[in-house]
Amino acid sequence: MRADRLGINNEDILFLGETDIDIVNQAILDINPKLVIIDSIQTMYSEELSAAAGSVSQVREITSQVMRVCKSRTITTIIIGHVTKEGNIAGPRVLEHMVDTVLYLEGERYFSYRILRGVKNRFGSTNEIGMFEMREEGMCEITNPSEVLISERDDNPSGACIVSSMEGTRPILVELQALTTQTIYGYPKRTANGIDFNRLAVLIAVLEKKAGLMLGSQDVYLNVAGGLRINEPSVDLGIVMATASSFKNRPIPKDMVLMGEVGLTGEVRRINLIEKRLKEAERLGFKTCVIPESNKKDLKDKYKLDIIGIRDVNEAMKKVLN
Repeated sequence: MRADRLGINNEDILFLGETDIDIVNQAILDINPKLVIIDSIQTMYSEELSAAAGSVSQVREITSQVMRVCKSRTITTIIIGHVTKEGNIAGPRVLEHMVDTVLYLEGERYFSYRILRGVKNRFGSTNEIGMFEMREEGMCEITNPSEVLISERDDNPSGACIVSSMEGTRPILVELQALTTQTIYGYPKRTANGIDFNRLAVLIAVLEKKAGLMLGSQDVYLNVAGGLRINEPSVDLGIVMATASSFKNRPIPKDMVLMGEVGLTGEVRRINLIEKRLKEAERLGFKTCVIPESNKKDLKDKYKLDIIGIRDVNEAMKKVLN
């Protein structure tokens, strides 16, 4: 039924409903396929071992047998492992140490986007990602993630801005949304979706101390549009400016991209791969980029963008929100 729904009609795709690794290995030797997919390794077992399926000894032995059989025939093999709520492969991590490549398929439960990320690769780089969207016909590649993630930005409300984040070696422009409201509790509430909560708390403290924004009586909510998770320091400036924009009720220009790391003293620190970020913003039609002053001094290429260099949070607020 699933193959019919996905429009798959291929006699070369064969299925074997079996969890005994000896039967599976024999089928591999008899058929000699181009590709083997085992789903999932935690359900497979070998009768030679008395341990339960999914245990350390079973996973190690089964993975070793599959690698030995498939590598002797030069057969590409994909071993699927279940993932826990914490994002780790369920059961023993010995599986990650034995295989040549580890790929994580990441995605939030209520969003359609998926990111295929290389965590380990013995024969190549782990700095590349693939982005997909789950549709009725299956997972479809997104060739231009930035355009998709900012496509719904039609108006220009306060508290919203575009930031540049690096996923591997690929720059992706993402929309950040911040909301500040008067708290009704005894202490202000902080909520972060898509970024580290502790990072948000630190940047709010910087805004209070160095920019004079009285956020101690404000609930602050921050969201990364599209359900993505961003851990890169270069989005700090976007977080700070989006929060200040919502608090002051002053919109950030919709054709502006913000990028820069914010330190505890309020300074805006240099970031890496600035040329790739600027070229991506230029390609998508943005007019202005706010970057660290130390990065602007080192720029060699010429861009059609209006590039604004800033040194600290106060200077950023004057040039972005005024």
